[in-house]
Amino acid sequence: MTDDGAQIAAPRSDSRASTRATGVVIVGMSVAVWWPAFTLGAWGTFFFDQLLTVWAASTGALLVVLFQPRGRPRVLKALALLVPSLWLALSFLFLESDDLLTVALDLLALLVALLGVPATIWVLARVMWPEFGEDIPRGRRVLVVVAVAIIGVAAFLLGMNQELFLTCGDFTISGNSEPPGCVPGAPS
Repeated sequence: MTDDGAQIAAPRSDSRASTRATGVVIVGMSVAVWWPAFTLGAWGTFFFDQLLTVWAASTGALLVVLFQPRGRPRVLKALALLVPSLWLALSFLFLESDDLLTVALDLLALLVALLGVPATIWVLARVMWPEFGEDIPRGRRVLVVVAVAIIGVAAFLLGMNQELFLTCGDFTISGNSEPPGCVPGAPS
């Protein structure tokens, strides 16, 4: 209470801020990871639009990191954000190749899709909300990684087993191609 009888608001608990920040990150990353993981399970591949979305977001974040008026260099963040551009550049150079390099490019594309999405979201969150990382203790960061990994694995398994709860009509009406093994039928 103050001298005039007004109540002083209690400071927000660091735990509440940390919980809220953790929840925001888990939801955001889960939303970004589920569709690429599902398509990998259902079709056995990532769609080009997913990979290019990761590239666009990573490139935008890279520009922010490079031109951010901060004293210390952000080399690790910049290198992480360059991975999708590296994949894209190598794809142009070796588009017609059917050798070991193609396998390496496919693995890099898998890395871009599975790791690039959450990494880009994490870096973007840190760029737009610098205190963000400070609000989440190391234990909660592990929780974020585990929760997003669980969502990714679950979405992949749902994609692999889409015929158990979706029909070919569900894919058609949503504007997607029918994955191998889908059950013929009208949308459910």
